[in-house]
Amino acid sequence: MIAMKIAIAQINCLVGDIDGNAAKILDHANRARAAGAQVMITPELALTGYPPEDLLLREGFYAACDQALFGLAHEVQGITVVVGHPHRQGRHRYNAASVLRDGKVVATYHKQILPNHSVFDEVRYFVPGHEACVFEVEGIRFGINICADIWEEGAATCALNANADVLLVLNASPYHMNKQVSRYEAVRDRIGECGLPVFYANLVGGQDELVFDGASFVMDGAGTLVHQLPAFEENLRIVELDASQPLAGEIVPQLPIEASVYQALCLGVADYVNKNGFPGAVIGLSGGIDSALTLAIAVDALGPERVRAVMMPSEFTADISQQDAEAMAGRLKVRYSELPIKLAFDAFLSTLAEEFDDVPFDTTEENIQARIRGTLLMALSNKYGSVVLTTGNKSEMAVGYATLYGDMAGGFAVLKDVPKTMVYRLSRYRNGLGAAIPERVITRAPSAELRHNQTDQDSLPPYEILDAIMESYVELDMCPHDIIALGYAEKDVRRVVKLIDINEFKRRQAPVGVRVTPRGFGKDRRYPITSKYRPWMQ
Repeated sequence: MIAMKIAIAQINCLVGDIDGNAAKILDHANRARAAGAQVMITPELALTGYPPEDLLLREGFYAACDQALFGLAHEVQGITVVVGHPHRQGRHRYNAASVLRDGKVVATYHKQILPNHSVFDEVRYFVPGHEACVFEVEGIRFGINICADIWEEGAATCALNANADVLLVLNASPYHMNKQVSRYEAVRDRIGECGLPVFYANLVGGQDELVFDGASFVMDGAGTLVHQLPAFEENLRIVELDASQPLAGEIVPQLPIEASVYQALCLGVADYVNKNGFPGAVIGLSGGIDSALTLAIAVDALGPERVRAVMMPSEFTADISQQDAEAMAGRLKVRYSELPIKLAFDAFLSTLAEEFDDVPFDTTEENIQARIRGTLLMALSNKYGSVVLTTGNKSEMAVGYATLYGDMAGGFAVLKDVPKTMVYRLSRYRNGLGAAIPERVITRAPSAELRHNQTDQDSLPPYEILDAIMESYVELDMCPHDIIALGYAEKDVRRVVKLIDINEFKRRQAPVGVRVTPRGFGKDRRYPITSKYRPWMQ
């Protein structure tokens, strides 16, 4: 017997667009009611978008939230809606969820466990709640948890002790590779403690460096997955209850790792460009694999009519690089231009001739070329309003294989958290969807082409080794001795670790970019620039 229908609103919210988010919640509530749902759950802080960061320190922000919340409550009719929002009560601020019914706010829950790790710093903004919130609809009692509440013991049991039959969990859980497996494990742990079925509603969309993948789901009281929503898109799912147990429905298969990373990057680019109002994007297309993959992502995210590719050859640029860049631009049907930099480079060298007299050509001249290209791209951005998408990958950013104010110049770093080995995997994946990247771009040795006969491996270990050392040191916090013990050459480990540490100053000045690993070079890795700690010497 079907006792009730519950709706999960997996929505893409815009931080600070309080009225727009409220309108979206109301639209989904009306659609859910029309589909016969009696209850609808939204993601964490859906009213404001997540994370609002220091907007949460402004008194006026709470006043605007309160006004929108009560206005939304007045409009909600014929359905009970659980809305995530920040809540101010006296001198305290809470990460909250309120129950809206019959034109009123009938109950409010305060998040009990505030994460203060990785990309989260909620302790900066909120104080924890301590009480359960349980509301009843047609004889079924619903408890509320918010995101981190379900990852640790306490809050779920608190709802059980308040006689909840079903647990509704509002989430803003950001994506990284293999994150869904961890979510399943955490929810099953809580179900093992409380025995309650769980409705897990997750935010979807890009917000600066974070991408929220949605992938909301439902598990019954035995921990069996009975509903799985799609990832990386908005969705409204209606789930039927028999007594207090959810009935089985569609389970969308999990994406392969390359597909999930690629979709995360596309969503991150699309939302950064669109939510910030840029008309499009411009990319320096070098004929190399990083810029090729960046171009493919941009076109898939924005459409070819909103993307411009610019090839800026120098005397060191191989003919095949120009040929491959032009061929790829033609395949993807983007506007393509060539702006040679030899005259500008010669002018710089002429100006510096007296200063550089009898000093050999080195990275200084290489960096001048990169900075000329950065200047040209930023000029196009200034003139036409399109954002420059930089093309450097995580491996390069780790060891400083990038030029400040050169190839690092731009507004959004698409591959900032994508290791070089994953760049190759993603390129193969994209070509499997349809030929985009010329095969020669994938198979030839990578090169910055800033001097004759240059390849990346002239100055770096092979990328398979570099990426493995980087992952161990950056993402797993392993010390050099332990990485060496894994079988990597001591000279490679100490060199890579040293390069990672001494290039913090560059990364601090890099544009924001999509996070796809458990720890990126952004909100979740905060190291001092000035430091005498030298792990590579120990």
